[in-house]
Parts: sequence; structure tokens; C-alpha cells
Amino acid sequence: MSTTPIGSYRLFQKLHPLSLLAQLTSRHATGCLRVYTETISWSIYLTDGKLTYASHSDQVFERLDNHLRRLSQQIPALNSATRVQMRLMFETMSENQSISHSDYQAICWLVDQDYLTARQAGTLIEDLAKDVLEPFLALKEGSYEFNSEATLDGLPKFCSLDLRLIVEHCQKQIRNRQNIQSQSPLPPAAGGSSMMPGTQMPPAQPQSPIQFGQQLSNQNNFARPEEKKNTFVQKRVTKGLYTIACIDDSQTVLNSIKHFLDEETFSVVLINDPVKALMQILRSKPDLILLDVEMPNLDGYELCSLLRRHSQFKDTPIVMVTGRTGFIDRAKAKMVRSSGYLTKPFTQSELLKMVFKHIG
Repeated sequence: MSTTPIGSYRLFQKLHPLSLLAQLTSRHATGCLRVYTETISWSIYLTDGKLTYASHSDQVFERLDNHLRRLSQQIPALNSATRVQMRLMFETMSENQSISHSDYQAICWLVDQDYLTARQAGTLIEDLAKDVLEPFLALKEGSYEFNSEATLDGLPKFCSLDLRLIVEHCQKQIRNRQNIQSQSPLPPAAGGSSMMPGTQMPPAQPQSPIQFGQQLSNQNNFARPEEKKNTFVQKRVTKGLYTIACIDDSQTVLNSIKHFLDEETFSVVLINDPVKALMQILRSKPDLILLDVEMPNLDGYELCSLLRRHSQFKDTPIVMVTGRTGFIDRAKAKMVRSSGYLTKPFTQSELLKMVFKHIG
């Protein structure tokens, strides 16, 4: 099948999201609609005019993890350890490779590993689509292209969603917010949506009509924007000879470690949530990881075991930090291939001795 773009605008031209979706639905289009703004890109996959998946580039795995966390109340298998393992596998893939649907591959993996049924995956995809399409409908300008050859690479499809119903849901959510804002003594935020109030998708009436069948040049006539990075990722500190990642739910412990480690020698990355800050560990490429054993969201032994399965942390020194001193606890640390065991409370001398033992 040849590429059949529905057209393209140069950057900063007006967009008509409803009209785009209406024409794709009415023509039973199959392929991927990609829309670009200065900071975010959208990918909307269709089969015969039905939605099979939708995503946008801002906080992709954060959004997926939030939905999976809610599902974990009904599906215990979707615990923190499972979600961390998923992100280690697929969020890293999205960072290191030009794969536009690594989040969809992650969902396929969850089904393949029996963490989700196909039906549950379909419901998850529908909920994600509502989150993604609501801000899409509010777009005023950007660039877009439709490629009939862009597919989900033969991956299984878990749903075939009616775009009209999803748009109606999103419009209702937008109207509810606008009603709340109008009743508030504070003025509504600028740049709010001006969507048509009907409950059905209106016929396509863009100011610049979209010509289906119009061929798009193989060379894009716009530059793709640099995608926005996850907000929880901080830039690596350039100071210091060694980078130490400290993972602990206690801010007091983190502050103590930072205070004990000389900033001229060490760049210290402080992490108080092992699930949300996982990509910070991946990006900082630490020379050593100090890992708390007892954390509310994820057991330190589990996280150590997951990190060891990742090629990037196969040989990175990981020191378990804990108040436990028993033989069994030390044995568990060895089982997950930790490099050392630091008992709380510790002195600056004890910390430095452990650090230089493994990176000196």
C-alpha cells in the first residue's frame, strides 16, 4: 500500500482537530495521523476509521504507569515491581531508539506475560486515548501528516474504538471544566478550548480544506520539534569525578548522604521514588548506586534484582543501605547480587570507605 497523506501544514498554521478526525473516520482511513507542535507530538493509529491506539510524546510512561497503578487495585499482578520492570525494558527502548510506539509494545508485553488480559488491555487503551485526545482537540496550530503505511508493525490489536464516542466524551469533559471556570470568581485560564458544544462530531468545515489523496513530499516541509522530556528527570550535575545515585524514601537520609560526599569529588543524584525516578537513574549513568532496602512502594531487594537484569547495571556497584543487621538480610542482599551492605546509622567515614571500596 502506498503512502496516502491527507495533507500537511507548515508549522504555526491553523489546525482543525475535529475536522481531521471526522474526515479520517468518514473515509475509513487506515494508518497513522501524526501531529506536531513546538513541544509535543501526537500519534493516532487507525484501522478502517476506527481507533486502535493514541499517544502523545509528553510523559508517555508516566501516563501509562498512572493508569496501571489504578488498575493494580483490581489486578494485584500490576504491582510496583512489574511496572518498574516494564519501564526498564521499554522506556529505555524509547530513549535509545527511534521507536514511536514503545508504550504500545509495553502493553503487548503485559498481555503476553499474563499481567493483563486482551480485554483489559483494550479498556486501558481506551482510557489512555481519552487522556491523549482531550488536549489534542484543543490544538489551534501545528503540523500534521497522515501515513497509510505507518502501522503498529504487526503487533496484536486489542480494540477498535469509535472515534465519535471518544470525542463526545472529551467534549463533555471540556464543557464541564469550562462550566466550573465560568462559575469561579477567577477568570478562566487563557488558551482554553473553543470546541463546538454539540454531542456529535460536526462535519468537516476547515478554513483550509483538507484534500484527501493529495500526495505529501517524501521530505517533510517542517522540522520536527525536540520532544519534551519527562518532568521528573533532572540534568546531570557536571561537577565531580564520580556520580553516585542515592535511592531512599527518607529525605533526611538523602540529605545526610549528600552532605557526607564532597561535591568536588562526587555528583550526587538524590531519588526518593524508585518508580517515578527510574529514568533519572538510567540517564545519570551512576558509578555507584546506594539503595535503601525498606521503601513503601518497592522493596529494595526487588529493585536491585530488576536493575541487575538490565544490561546498563549488570556490573554497576549497588550497595544496600538498611537498618537491618541480620544474617538473613545479608544473604538476601547477596542473592540479588548487591555489591555491599551499609548499616544505618552510618558515619561519614563508613560511607566513604564503602564508596571508595567499590569505585576507588
